[in-house]
Amino acid sequence: MNKDYRPAEIESRHYARWEAAGYFAPSGRGEPYCIVIPPPNVTGTLHMGHALQDTIMDALTRYHRMRGRNTLWQPGTDHAGIATQMVVERQLNREGTSRVALGRDKFLERVWQWKERSGNTISQQLRRLGASVDWSRDAFTMDPKLSRAVVEVFVRLHEKGLIYRGKRLVNWDPVLHTALSDLEVLSSEERGKLWHLRYPVEGGGEVVVATTRPETMLGDTAVAVHPNDERFRALIGKRVALPLTGRSIPIIADEYVDPAFGTGCVKITPAHDFNDYEVGLRHELPMISIFDASAALNDNAPAPYRGLDRFVARERVLADLESGGFLVRVTEHTSMIPRGDRSGVVVEPMLTDQWYVSAKTLARPAIEVVEQGRVKFVPESWSKTYFEWMRNIQDWCISRQLWWGHRIPAWYDEAGNIYVARDEAEARQKHGLAAGVKLRQDDDVLDTWFSSALWPFATMGWPDETPALATFYPTNVLVTSFDIIFFWVARMIMMGLEFMGDVPFREVYIHALVRDHEGQKMSKSKGNILDPIDLIDGVDLDTLLKKRTDGLMQTHLQASIEKATRKEFPNGIEGVGTDALRFTFASLATTGRDARFDLGRAQGYHRFCNKLWNASAYVLSQIDGASDGESELGLADRWIRSRLAHTIREVHLGFAEYRLDLVAQMLYDFAWHELCDWYLELTKAVLTDPGADPRLRRGAQRTLAEVLGALLKLLHPLIPFVTEELWLELCARTGAKSATVMLERMPEVGDFASDAETDAEIEWLKAFVVGVRQIRGDSNLPRSIALAVQLADASDADRARAERHAAQLRKLAGLERVDVLAPGATVKGAAVALLGAMRILVPLAGLIDVGSERDRLGKQLAKSRDDAAKSRRKLDNQSFVANAPADVVAKETARVAELDQRAAQLEQQLARLAEIG
Repeated sequence: MNKDYRPAEIESRHYARWEAAGYFAPSGRGEPYCIVIPPPNVTGTLHMGHALQDTIMDALTRYHRMRGRNTLWQPGTDHAGIATQMVVERQLNREGTSRVALGRDKFLERVWQWKERSGNTISQQLRRLGASVDWSRDAFTMDPKLSRAVVEVFVRLHEKGLIYRGKRLVNWDPVLHTALSDLEVLSSEERGKLWHLRYPVEGGGEVVVATTRPETMLGDTAVAVHPNDERFRALIGKRVALPLTGRSIPIIADEYVDPAFGTGCVKITPAHDFNDYEVGLRHELPMISIFDASAALNDNAPAPYRGLDRFVARERVLADLESGGFLVRVTEHTSMIPRGDRSGVVVEPMLTDQWYVSAKTLARPAIEVVEQGRVKFVPESWSKTYFEWMRNIQDWCISRQLWWGHRIPAWYDEAGNIYVARDEAEARQKHGLAAGVKLRQDDDVLDTWFSSALWPFATMGWPDETPALATFYPTNVLVTSFDIIFFWVARMIMMGLEFMGDVPFREVYIHALVRDHEGQKMSKSKGNILDPIDLIDGVDLDTLLKKRTDGLMQTHLQASIEKATRKEFPNGIEGVGTDALRFTFASLATTGRDARFDLGRAQGYHRFCNKLWNASAYVLSQIDGASDGESELGLADRWIRSRLAHTIREVHLGFAEYRLDLVAQMLYDFAWHELCDWYLELTKAVLTDPGADPRLRRGAQRTLAEVLGALLKLLHPLIPFVTEELWLELCARTGAKSATVMLERMPEVGDFASDAETDAEIEWLKAFVVGVRQIRGDSNLPRSIALAVQLADASDADRARAERHAAQLRKLAGLERVDVLAPGATVKGAAVALLGAMRILVPLAGLIDVGSERDRLGKQLAKSRDDAAKSRRKLDNQSFVANAPADVVAKETARVAELDQRAAQLEQQLARLAEIG
């Protein structure tokens, strides 16, 4: 066994061995347990959200595998239609060609070539993270089997009337020339202008409307006012002349209008605004689309503006409005601007022909299964979000104007008739089409959310009735983030109920969003992104700066990002290893909405792994001969076994409730504080003293081996690599036959006996030692000075315990002797620690330089009071309290309380010095 803990040497070696041996595959024995991975994009790389999510899923998988369940963690990736097509198109552009020049078939060949060559980055990174997925079942949403499932679902839904083609308003990307889902649109506040325009009322008068997109007025079909707004009641039903167009449009009444906002009059452009679209439907207004696919003005616009880009047209329209006297005023305005998350351009609401799923029909049973508890959200509060979305669901746009993806299984004849079928031959056969009838397949592909909605059953072989479906569907739990509850979770529930007749999973665990140490969302524009692989391996400052600033759209942010990065990581990042990073993520897996990642915490868990390594090395050095001869458990042995029984119970409870943070904390406390800090110290005498009872020595050796073995098993789901290495070392030392800890049985509560009496005995001993150590620290007494301790108000039980544990107290607390005072006796100038009703006294006379100690404590007291006063002045400042973040105010309040407590302790110590004289 290496003297030093070196995670890099351990991790790749063990993962390759696990995968080659097939340890991740289902055992075929026990109750089934299954998780399907949320398929990451084939273009993607591991980010902090993935790392948190995958740590949780792997911990659950390893835990249930070790409990003897037939466990499957199903892996796979999503074909990521827009992202993948963009990657390959950029490659083609650098080669001086384009997808259009290649044609559809040749372009798709290039995409598949890219996928085979470069599309497995995230799969390799998952291996680095220790993910125990069954790679033999690795799936891809464009695999033939999954593609067959997609076509089957489309055809069946169409046959039931649940899929249709229609013209509706969608988010349109003018660069990518495709519709986008809401999740693919990122809206952020941007400074702009609000233009107030005058529309003349026919017969006299005028109304003024305000808009952030003046070019869209060319497509206006009404002006709306609130029906109860007395200012405009007389105008309802009249018409206004729409400037620059030669058209007149009606003034209508609709409760959508907020009378208090702007002028109280709203221009209605149904073909280019989602709210206006709903108003247009209610009032049967014409819907005039004025943009083409590139967001240039089309032939529905007046002739002077046709062919102009929308923003060029904006300037021309404004100039013409101003010269015509229709521009009233311009004001500064901040509004939410939607941009495509891939192209970065402003998204345009557009009226286009698309394919839709009639979602309300599918939503009803999906709502009921959550109401009935057949699907449970963890935390339960997320079910409210689910219900809110599902009860207000709109039809789902499933078509995309791309080439990469599942091509829609619909064919058109020359008359425009639509034939939906599994293939062209079936389309002809079902509809009795003659061989001479020409058919053209729809050019569009399906939204990637459509194929991923089938993920839990398509990955297991549906529509065939496979053993995997029979065994693992429904799956046990879905682990995901809150932002895709509607986009993915809800749609999987709808599709699972429709095609499998059962829910796709029993529980949905919603994990937190990983933020930086200051609580900010991690993003490229903020310059605070962290790469999990960099945290594992380490990264130098220059490479980190390059990662954070390369390709940044807002180039003006580069200098500030570089400055902040140099300040936070002046020497780059020193790698902590996979296990420490995983333990950090487990500790962040709370029920909260946000999880703050702090590198210092990860470094602390690296020290924990190192502590475990060193403690294991010590245990292995002590357990030779543990099985030779009769053994007897001592008090310390019984105590650590009792504490282990408690820890095992809490670990099982934590996993059952998806509280990996509590599991991590419980195991950390047991390993570091109870095993290392106390048990190893308590047993050193019996292990090293030649005169110790050999039966007790063998009892301690047996306990060391059994407790370490159980601890490694309990820790394995969280930190698999170091526990595997130490487990194999333990087996080699004890002669146990085991190829891997991951297939060992997880400890159960009954494996170790609880012992309340022993717990109380050792807790008394610990409290005594901690009390004396506290006195040493407060009084600045070095460990080299053996202390004479006096016990006041000691009960008979206290006296008996002090006598029983005299040797341990002398060793652990550094005592010369322990004297019991007569009832009522007092000692002046003594430091005091309380243990129940008993007082532990250490007379300070002769142990310290009173004058020097008074000066030292006086300086500390003055500083504590001064710091507390500064914090109070902040809290007394109403401006600070009103404007500072709530967590900053809370920290300042807590700081005052802590400083006041410290000052009180220092005053007590000074009072004791005064008694000495």
